[in-house]
Amino acid sequence: MKIREIITLLLLVLTSTLLLGQNSSSTSINNTILFRITNPHSTKTSYLFGTHHAFGKTFFDSLTNANIALESCDLLIKENLNIPGKMAEDIINLRNTKTKWKKYLSKTDLSFIKVLFATSPTDYNKMTPTEMYVFLNRYFKQKVCLNKSANDTSLSLDDYISTKAVEKNIERYGLETTKEQINLINKDVEGMPRKIHRRRLANIIDKIRSKDSSYCEETDWYSNMEIDYQLNAPCRNTLVLTDRNNKWIKPINDFLEKKNCFIAVGLSHLMYKCGLINQLKELGYTITPIEIK
Repeated sequence: MKIREIITLLLLVLTSTLLLGQNSSSTSINNTILFRITNPHSTKTSYLFGTHHAFGKTFFDSLTNANIALESCDLLIKENLNIPGKMAEDIINLRNTKTKWKKYLSKTDLSFIKVLFATSPTDYNKMTPTEMYVFLNRYFKQKVCLNKSANDTSLSLDDYISTKAVEKNIERYGLETTKEQINLINKDVEGMPRKIHRRRLANIIDKIRSKDSSYCEETDWYSNMEIDYQLNAPCRNTLVLTDRNNKWIKPINDFLEKKNCFIAVGLSHLMYKCGLINQLKELGYTITPIEIK
């Protein structure tokens, strides 16, 4: 994937980085990322699909039942829609403020960033340290963990699903705007000391340089679907998970009553007590795990 596409989608990684504590259960719900949504008072059949934003075309094309489910739906609901002129790249480039990277990066690391962004249309000087970390974390997962080549221009899993929906003339709906997501990732670490930003950036750059795949547990267990949804555990981040899930459930419920929907959001939004699986059950829906392949 080119840097331009990664920048456009850098916001989406924030939820996938929260998934911890896997492999503690072996029930059937933990071996899939696809769920059927039904209601005894409705003829509509919808689906809930937990994404990992670093994956893409090859992964989704291998999931036979997920593709069948998507094609059976009238509406795709995802976290956000990439609207030309309102994407992350556009929002960042319109800023007047620039980051003094010498305060956050060593001379060697700054040289690395300059080379990395040499052909990018995004002005990295206008990115915040948090946005840079999110981008680099995503870059590491794609290039090192998933071994995507520099010439791989494939979209993220979420946006590839979106292109499939367009091909099938399936309507699309975004639960929030890209601007809202940018504000969210910055607010989530508001007040973080500069030394912590420096340490985080230095660590992720070192992982990229060393190509150390020992830090790829997250992509490994997602690929193998070794997932513990921890449905009885409290949510770990109010701002990123609880608040967003509570905001999303209203429009999701409204659409489920009228259309056959395919809901594709970061996997962590399905997890924990505040997750969409539990919230949909509380509204009277039946959530059925589906074998993914």
